[in-house]
Amino acid sequence: MRHPTISAAIGGLLLFAFGTHAADPIDYTVKLETVMKHDDGKFLWFHPRAAAIPGGVVMTMQKHLKVSDYYSGLHFMRREGVDGTWSGPVLPPEIDWQPQADGVTLSVTDVTPGWHEKTGRLIAIGCRVRYSPKGKQLDDVKRAHQTVYAVFDPKTSHWTPWQILELPAGEEFNFARNACSQWVVKSDGKLLVPLYIGKSAKDRYSTTVAECRFDGEKLVYERNGDVLRLDVARGLYEPSLIAFGARYFLTLRNDERGYVSVSDDGLHFAKPKPWTFDDGAELGSYNTQQHWLAHRDGLFLVYTRRGANNDHIVRHRAPLFMARVDPEKMHIIRATEKIIVPERGAELGNFGCARIRENESWVTVCEGMFMKDSAKRGAEGATFVARILWSKPNEE
Repeated sequence: MRHPTISAAIGGLLLFAFGTHAADPIDYTVKLETVMKHDDGKFLWFHPRAAAIPGGVVMTMQKHLKVSDYYSGLHFMRREGVDGTWSGPVLPPEIDWQPQADGVTLSVTDVTPGWHEKTGRLIAIGCRVRYSPKGKQLDDVKRAHQTVYAVFDPKTSHWTPWQILELPAGEEFNFARNACSQWVVKSDGKLLVPLYIGKSAKDRYSTTVAECRFDGEKLVYERNGDVLRLDVARGLYEPSLIAFGARYFLTLRNDERGYVSVSDDGLHFAKPKPWTFDDGAELGSYNTQQHWLAHRDGLFLVYTRRGANNDHIVRHRAPLFMARVDPEKMHIIRATEKIIVPERGAELGNFGCARIRENESWVTVCEGMFMKDSAKRGAEGATFVARILWSKPNEE
C-alpha cells in the first residue's frame, strides 16, 4: 500500500503528492487545509459538511457537547470563492435548538447540505432529535426521529426554520432518518434521499431511497423504492448515495462491516454485498459511515478501516482513506488506496464529501478528541478540508 508523502508544510496547510498508478483513469493531489482548531474541554466542532453555492462554499457543522450524540443547533461557515477567507461559524436562530415547556430540547443533527440548481437554493437535510435535559436522545413520542430540512438563500444569507419531510403513515416510517447521508439531485430537479427506517429507535434498521420534489420552499415525498434489510446487529443505516455513469451506488453502514449496492434508477437496488478489496479481503470498515466522490472518469470511496496501525483509535476511525471503486465488480482497488487525512490520535469517522467545482472535490472532517492521549499524539481539535484536486476537469 502506498502512502502519501508530504511535499510542503506551511502553517496549517499540507500538500500531499501521489504517484500515478498505471490503471488509474484519473489522478489527483490532496491539499489539506486547517480551517480552525478548538479543544477547550467544553465542546468539539463536529460533522462539518460543505456544499458549493454561486460565488463560494457553505459548510455546516455542530458542537459536540461531550455527551454521546448530543449536539448544538446548526452553525454554518461561508467562504467567498474556494480560496477566500472563511466567515463564521454563526448560529442563525431559525436552525438553533427549540426548547420545549417540559424541559425537552428539539434539535437537528447529522446534517448534509446540497445545492439545488433549478431553484437557486441550498437544502440542508438531517434528522430531528429530542434531547432530555442531560442530553439523552429520547424516543418518548411517536415519530420522534424524523427527517427534516432547512433552506438557505445565498442572496440574503437567510435560513428557513426546520421543516419535517412528511412520509407515509405506515409504522415502518415511525423512525425515518436521513442522517450523515449523501443525497442526489437528478437532472429534472427531483431529489433522491436515502433513509434508514424502522418502527422505533430500538428496531433493526432498514434502508430505502425516497424520491422527492422541491419547489424552492417545500420538499415533498413522492415515492420510495425497495427496502433493503440485513438481519445482522442494527441492520443497514447511514446510507450514502451517488450517481455515476448511468447508475446509482449506495454505501451502507452496519455494525460488523460496510455494504454496497447498485441501482439503475436510484430506487430499486440489488442485494447489498460486503465491501471488499479486489483481492477478496474484507475492506475492514465497520460501524461507521463511508461516503462517495465521483469524477466523470472514476468512482471513489472515502472510508476508515482496521489494519492501519490504528488500534488505539475508537472503532479504527482514522486515518481517512480514499480509493477507486470498480463499478462493475463492486470492490475497492487496493493499489489505489491513499491516506487523504492523516491519523493524529483523534477519530475522523464523521465526515462529508462533496463536489465543489469541475476540477475540485472536498472531504471535510473534524478531529474527535475522545481519547485521553489524543492531544499527546498530535491532535488539536482541527477542522480539516481535504481538497481533492483532479488532474483533469470533472465535467458533468
